[in-house]
Amino acid sequence: MITSGFTYLAFLACFAGVVSFIEMKYKDNAFFKYVPTPVILYIGCMLLATFNMWSNTDDIKATYRVVRGNLIPAMIFLMLLRCDIRKIMKLGPRMLVGFFSATITIMIGFVVMFAFMKNGFPPEAWKTWGALAGSWIGGTANMVAIQGALGINDSAMGYTLLVDNVNYSLWVIFLLATVPLAHKFNAWTKSDTKTIDEVGEMLSNIQDNARTKIETADLTLLLGSGLLAAAVSSFLASIVSPQLMAVFGKSDFLSVSTMTIVIATILGIVGALTPMSKVPGSSQVSVTMLYMVICLIASRASFKELADAPYYLAAGFVILGIHMVLMCIIAKIFKLDLFTCAVASLANIGAVASAPVLAASYKETLVPVGVLMALMGYVVGTAGGLMVAKILSMMV
Repeated sequence: MITSGFTYLAFLACFAGVVSFIEMKYKDNAFFKYVPTPVILYIGCMLLATFNMWSNTDDIKATYRVVRGNLIPAMIFLMLLRCDIRKIMKLGPRMLVGFFSATITIMIGFVVMFAFMKNGFPPEAWKTWGALAGSWIGGTANMVAIQGALGINDSAMGYTLLVDNVNYSLWVIFLLATVPLAHKFNAWTKSDTKTIDEVGEMLSNIQDNARTKIETADLTLLLGSGLLAAAVSSFLASIVSPQLMAVFGKSDFLSVSTMTIVIATILGIVGALTPMSKVPGSSQVSVTMLYMVICLIASRASFKELADAPYYLAAGFVILGIHMVLMCIIAKIFKLDLFTCAVASLANIGAVASAPVLAASYKETLVPVGVLMALMGYVVGTAGGLMVAKILSMMV
């Protein structure tokens, strides 16, 4: 049994490294196509925690609190360095309408589901559903950020991860299955795909001219700037949070942890407008941090607390059903094509990991569109999830 904080951290880091290496080596294997690395990490660490691989010593508690608390804002900052608002605006009004329609309909799905099913959840379930909303608007990083912002207990996140991956995986399969039906859907909505093809070609040319080779200096700069951004965010939050609470009253949404995430998000968006956005490696460093955070969170959870899984999975399907119906209505009204609706949906629910794959299923030159839509989700995911959590909290 591990009792040392450093050994605990080292073991989780090594475990994350081994799993990601195996996934890279066997990436063409069918297993890794349907079970992504974050899921393996979470389930693996939950299993180890369930069988008491480490104890709950003060040293381990302190290590967990410090590392997790500082890695999350650093990860958010680095992840957003790729989200250049100027490039996102080049997507054009139709695709932006599609993306934000997907975002809003997902949020509505959470609210409607909770209104009808809240009696089957524990009192503070609004927090975990808010965290899942952050994931289904942005990505896992946003879910982790909201968990930290709202102080959600790690054991409560087990259901959230279950819904996030089971429902999401089936949603990906469903959207991929609809690709051959695009011409029928487009005929029904009377949409025109000419603009999408032009934007895809333009974004592809921009990406071809970017530097891709990662140097040691790049990794050093990104790691240092990410950690500094986390430190600055934490410092500013400790000043801003008490002042906001003095004006608006005490609230989880104005806590130091929440403000830290908000400030890190702002710093990341601003950083994306500077030469920092052109430094290659931000994705690799931020994903490495994400894997570490996932392992830390899962290390505090247990499979012994997943007795109500079917009810949560049903709730996830209700959310997706509402989202699908509303998106079809919006597509008909605004004459949106299936590519825009499907990729916008998956850019929210699946983020960068799957939106480009779906885009490529339509046409390879449209991959950059899927990437940019997914990156846009990272920008609005945390705020959107917190907004959903706020609405759900008023319904309890």
